[in-house]
Amino acid sequence: MSTAQAQQVAPEPLRTQALTPRMTPVAWEPNGELDLETWARFGARLASQSRAAGWWVGDWIRYGNARFGEKYARAEKLTLYDRQTLMNMAYVAARFEISRRRETLSWSHHAELAALTAEEQEHWLDLAEQERLSVRCLRGELRLRKDGGKDVPSTIASKTGITCPQCGHYLELKSSSDSLPNTDIQE
Repeated sequence: MSTAQAQQVAPEPLRTQALTPRMTPVAWEPNGELDLETWARFGARLASQSRAAGWWVGDWIRYGNARFGEKYARAEKLTLYDRQTLMNMAYVAARFEISRRRETLSWSHHAELAALTAEEQEHWLDLAEQERLSVRCLRGELRLRKDGGKDVPSTIASKTGITCPQCGHYLELKSSSDSLPNTDIQE
């Protein structure tokens, strides 16, 4: 086979590189048309990197603190994260050794469990993986456990009240005229 024939048969190895998107702090733009497979690969990579950012920054902060005695002022300037966010990232990273971190769960799942003992963390990490719990559902399950299961509503809405999906505050409706309509509620 001639060199010209081999070049025609071989796939274009630089095709994906040629289509590597332009990424800025506020944009993701492909440099041309992507096929579905390439678009999906980029999406999986973006999601993976996004889910890892909290760990990376948390570990980076911890390293800087241990190695250079750096506090958060320089890290704030370098990362543009506020001090409390950086402290949270470092705290969660410190509470989970690398070997205990679950790749199938987000940094936010781990953050919900950071204050627990290592044994409790393992229990909840196992449950979150097995049940494929979202962070919101994990938070709700933790709240139920914390409250001892005493009359904590397990659904977002019921005929007698409603639970805020963000903070978990339960608001009981006072009269029957305040009750929620049956139409949009799944019980």
